Amino acid sequence: MPSDVVRVIYRKYDGSAHRDYPARRLAEDDLGVWLGVPAGTESVYHGRPSVEQIPFVLLVPRHGWWTGMFNPPPRTSEVYCDIATPARWDGDETVHLVDLDLDVVRRRETGLVELRDEDEFAEHRARWSYPDDLVAEAEAAARWLLGALGDGSEPFATSYRKWLALVV
Repeated sequence: MPSDVVRVIYRKYDGSAHRDYPARRLAEDDLGVWLGVPAGTESVYHGRPSVEQIPFVLLVPRHGWWTGMFNPPPRTSEVYCDIATPARWDGDETVHLVDLDLDVVRRRETGLVELRDEDEFAEHRARWSYPDDLVAEAEAAARWLLGALGDGSEPFATSYRKWLALVV
């Protein structure tokens, strides 16, 4: 039986720390693994200790080059997707991801969907010599998310709300 607690570890392509926090396994379905992070969760952000002020739900897809963070108010982003390498699981208790800089965000107030951090992606691509196939996968994931967050596709329309209700 899978563990109730999953350690989520994001690193940058060079191996440096990005995010690290415990999450509660809420469910697993055809979309991936749903993880809940309540407010007050101790975490590490860019290598520094932090505490999550606003709860969220993270969807880790089985094979996708992204993760989806679903947020309640007052966070201004309703959905925040990190472009990342496909998840690598150590058993059921730890998931490793490499954050690839690009983010696709849907704003709560306006519904605007935007691609963010293209400059950081270009800088790190050059500095760390991202392979061409990694660049192609990251860019394809970003294009797909730009459409899916804007057109009412699940899990970005309403299906995440039942999981978010468990951590708010």
